[in-house]
Amino acid sequence: MQNPNAASETSGAARPSWSQRSPYHAIAAASLAGRTPTVADGLTCLTAPDDELLLLLDAAFRLRERYFGRDVTLHVLRNAKSGICPEDCGFCSQSTRFKSAVPRYPMQSVDEIVRGAREAYELRATRYCIVTATRRPTRSDLETVCEAVRRIKSEMPIQICASLGLLDERDAATLAKAGVDRFNHNLETSRRYFPEIVGTHAWEDRAETIRRAKAAGMEACCGGIIGLGETTEDRVSLALELHELGVESVPLNFLDPRPGTPLESASRLTPHECLRALAFFRIVHKDKDVRVAGG
Repeated sequence: MQNPNAASETSGAARPSWSQRSPYHAIAAASLAGRTPTVADGLTCLTAPDDELLLLLDAAFRLRERYFGRDVTLHVLRNAKSGICPEDCGFCSQSTRFKSAVPRYPMQSVDEIVRGAREAYELRATRYCIVTATRRPTRSDLETVCEAVRRIKSEMPIQICASLGLLDERDAATLAKAGVDRFNHNLETSRRYFPEIVGTHAWEDRAETIRRAKAAGMEACCGGIIGLGETTEDRVSLALELHELGVESVPLNFLDPRPGTPLESASRLTPHECLRALAFFRIVHKDKDVRVAGG
């Protein structure tokens, strides 16, 4: 198979390498070579004209293909505790502070959580994520999750992720010992913009939870939501802040405004905005899981 970057045998002239096709390819090539993209790089990508979008996507795809080929993995999420979170995250219908029509139920049983894992495994999911809508796990919630994880791990070869709110060091160690492979806690948005969206805890609380999860031996699943009213600079900052934390998985959500929440009237993103964000996050997190999610 001919190398598309090799010199042309018919013309005798050397073709430009893929890194020279556009500014986006140059940024992607620099990332591949080990240079962390800059704020200027981010603004270049996130303000790419519509008629250059295919160039940006091709640049990002060079990294995706390099590290992941064309493989796609399926993750199944289990909402094990719903609609009773005391926090005030402005995008979230799970908060008790907002009048949203969502199911409300306490912590599910170990049997229910394990049954969900079996269903996920039958769907050929590679990862099963146990999620609770809460500020932080109670002792009882933690015991339930850990018992479920131990049973799941004894019965089937599936990776386990947990998303249980804020963690202290003891909670993180307990989850890791039980067999949780990855812990999810999103930054949601940039450090600068975070107080505009959440008032009941701080951006640093979330970042510290991720540090504790990693210190306990779990991988970190940490991303955010695009479309909260943030600036382009905030989107760049979020991507780079996640890179600084060294997260292994980056779920990139695109806001689906939920009735009853403060952001219910937020404008929906255009497909081009979403694709530009995905491309830049891939370039920043070249060899990490970058996952598309609905926020």
